[in-house]
Amino acid sequence: MTHPLGTAPSKVIAVHLNYSSRARERGRAPSQPSYFLKPPSSLAGTQEALERPAGCELLGFEGEIALVIGSRAQRVPPDEGWSYVRWVTAANDAGLYDLRYADRGSNLRSKGADGFTPLGPRLLDAGEVDPAGLRLRTWVNGEVAQDDTTGHLLFPFGELVADLSRLVTLEPGDVILTGTPAGASVVRPGDVVEVEVTAGQLSTGRLRNPVAEAPALEPFGAMPRVDAAERAAAWGAAWTPEPVLDPRLEEGLRSVAVATLSAQLRKRGLPHMSIDGVRPVQPGRQMVGVAHTLRYLPLREDLFKRYGNGFNAQKRAIEEIQPGHVLVMDARRDAAAGTLGDILALRAQKRGAAGVVTDGAVRDSAAIAELGLPVYAAGAHPSVLGRRHVPWDTGIPVGCGGALVQPGDLLVGDADGVVVVPPDLAGELTADCREQERQERFITEQVRAGESVDELYPLGPAWREQYEKWCKEEGADA
Repeated sequence: MTHPLGTAPSKVIAVHLNYSSRARERGRAPSQPSYFLKPPSSLAGTQEALERPAGCELLGFEGEIALVIGSRAQRVPPDEGWSYVRWVTAANDAGLYDLRYADRGSNLRSKGADGFTPLGPRLLDAGEVDPAGLRLRTWVNGEVAQDDTTGHLLFPFGELVADLSRLVTLEPGDVILTGTPAGASVVRPGDVVEVEVTAGQLSTGRLRNPVAEAPALEPFGAMPRVDAAERAAAWGAAWTPEPVLDPRLEEGLRSVAVATLSAQLRKRGLPHMSIDGVRPVQPGRQMVGVAHTLRYLPLREDLFKRYGNGFNAQKRAIEEIQPGHVLVMDARRDAAAGTLGDILALRAQKRGAAGVVTDGAVRDSAAIAELGLPVYAAGAHPSVLGRRHVPWDTGIPVGCGGALVQPGDLLVGDADGVVVVPPDLAGELTADCREQERQERFITEQVRAGESVDELYPLGPAWREQYEKWCKEEGADA
């Protein structure tokens, strides 16, 4: 396209997170702005198609306010930054999440394709608008998808100009994409995306871009690839992920006791599958889910400054939770500091966690108990994790309460504690557990009637015929 000022910009700079609504949606709020570059060849105008290559799934739209620099800016103070902006217009920071993995951070292939930065259709004179009083709206197929104002920015526009100009000289015509509010999501061929920026009675008009199917990418270089995490990031609040655990398998595991599972695991030569030393924060809560792991290392003050602050591994682990996950924390059986508080427990619950297991302590234990989220811990402690722990990494095999837990293992908990179930054994374990518990019900009836446990418990040959008759009366196969 022709640049709005008639000259191609030297650069297009995009801000990652800049609206408080988007920060809440993403579960993180940066302390400083961060940026990536889009090539000028990605610029397009209104009515031009956003093309999704065949074989790709996740074409994302992001309605944004674009700033066009009017005069050369170098080492500009924040209170003067806005004066270097000449024009304001609407933009769509489109991108293919299918290729994000290939250029992690730089976004070159995912966000830099031809036509992936539409601007327009009209320019607003920056001198005639209040940068803190702009409204941004995005429509998909005529339905409002985004609606926010610049009163909710994390980093005002003048500060962005000043921050960038400390190291990067901004030239006339350069474009700054200033971030997207909550509501950005995915579009498909046949959809139409519209973006408008207004300042009182002034308007850019609607930037309108239909979505079209394009030929598949040539079969060399990075090819499209998506997973549950990319789908969640692309769809945003509209994402409804599939459960990580088959509902039938979950139902089966819920139907048997942890003690029975432990006995059946031991019969298979797996006697070390219990997570020792943990108890339910709120008794009576049963738990079944898939392990998602977090490891803490011993406190080292100099490294805590680097690894313990900001969006650390603990917070990442919470934001990586998918419905059905059990967050398993390796705290080295050190219960002298909290590894989970009520706010992060609430966030885990909101993300669909099936439970939390830590061989460390929890803080805010009464508030956690009130949530109703199954949480198993080695104890309660009022201190924060920085007293004993550094949150280190996620999604790796960990040791919790003496048991080795891999991501993807199954966790089952009840009043007796928690056991780890290998996924490939879960089906047969459930069947054998049900049979064991059926036998134990029969044995309990006989003991209650006064029978000796000799040859009865465990069930011996002398009682087999009577047991089979009892099963037929109960309507079950022995």
